[in-house]
Amino acid sequence: MELLFYPFAALLIWLSIRSFRGGFEYLRYFRKGLSKPESDFTPLASIIAPCRGIEEGIEENLSALFTQNYPDYEIVFVVDDPNDPAATVIDQQISKNPQQPAKLIVAAEAITNSQKVANLREAVKHISDESKAFVFVDSDARPSPGWLRSLVAPLADTAVGAATGYRWFVSPDPTLGSEMRSAWNASIASALGPKDRSNFCWGGSTAILRETFERLSISERWKVVVSDDFTLTAAINEAGMAIRFVPAALTASVGTCTLRAMLEFTTRQLQITRVYAPRLWLASLMGSSIFCGVMIAGFMIVLLTRPDRPIFIAAAATLALVTFFSIGKTLLRLKAVRLVLTDYEAQLTRQAWAQSVLWLVTPAIFWFNSTWALISRRITWCGTVYELKSARETVIIAD
Repeated sequence: MELLFYPFAALLIWLSIRSFRGGFEYLRYFRKGLSKPESDFTPLASIIAPCRGIEEGIEENLSALFTQNYPDYEIVFVVDDPNDPAATVIDQQISKNPQQPAKLIVAAEAITNSQKVANLREAVKHISDESKAFVFVDSDARPSPGWLRSLVAPLADTAVGAATGYRWFVSPDPTLGSEMRSAWNASIASALGPKDRSNFCWGGSTAILRETFERLSISERWKVVVSDDFTLTAAINEAGMAIRFVPAALTASVGTCTLRAMLEFTTRQLQITRVYAPRLWLASLMGSSIFCGVMIAGFMIVLLTRPDRPIFIAAAATLALVTFFSIGKTLLRLKAVRLVLTDYEAQLTRQAWAQSVLWLVTPAIFWFNSTWALISRRITWCGTVYELKSARETVIIAD
């Protein structure tokens, strides 16, 4: 048993060092990206915002779309039910901002894909004929005034298929569930960076040129899928184009959640990942298994073994090194995020303490998420139950 501990402990330490070094790379990338001058590449853009129900802070989130530092753009809101309470909020925002072109459309009920994807497919049919760029945003994202300009700017490079931001969860009234969700999500946020070929699109903050969208037949690809962003990522990768991560397009997602809601959310993400990106799912399962196995074994060895034994020294060193590198990565990541989310300094300061502890628990959540994804392909999303048969077949179970 001891012989098994040594190689796996060495592997975990190596992975921790690699992750720590990645934290410096992440911070450098943010600093470099944020130091760039304001782009003058501003083609007519269409923001597409699918909505369903009342997200926490939805009024502030939608209001932010009307105050973008961008010369010419339109907003297309889309719901699947005219009586959806989100429609009332949207109408109010449109009335408050008559100077900004915006409209609300109603999509039909989804039959072969998720309702969000059905909404997106309907929305692109109502875009201005002159629009050159499609920009997708989720209703729980609260973009800064420079978000749209920053997100569209990389599309001036013809090698770039799409530009993406990501979310960072902050909570005005922190709960354990909220802080756990933020810590879990943070590890995914730092997977994005300078390597265009390994980046992925996040549907809550993604820009793509209309010409690219149509050439890659994205709307057609979306006909039978649940995940808009994984499908978009795959299409761009197949075309040999780059996905550019834009630090300035990092958006706050403001709200609270319970532990149950956190677990439902995180598990659904890995269930979708298993179907649309099985290699990422497998990496999550293996990585979390190694972490949990080594750390639990290390704690047990330290508690139950005499201090003069080599295995005790190895276990204690493993726990100390993994802790040092993991907390270091957490603080570097937060330092980078602070450069963008300057309006949330108090929340991020609080998160520094929470995430410096919760890094120890998030791998166990990833392990549970990944294991459950192995057992079940059935998810509940915005009140609808879907069976993810494959990346090309979705069955709606109930609504």
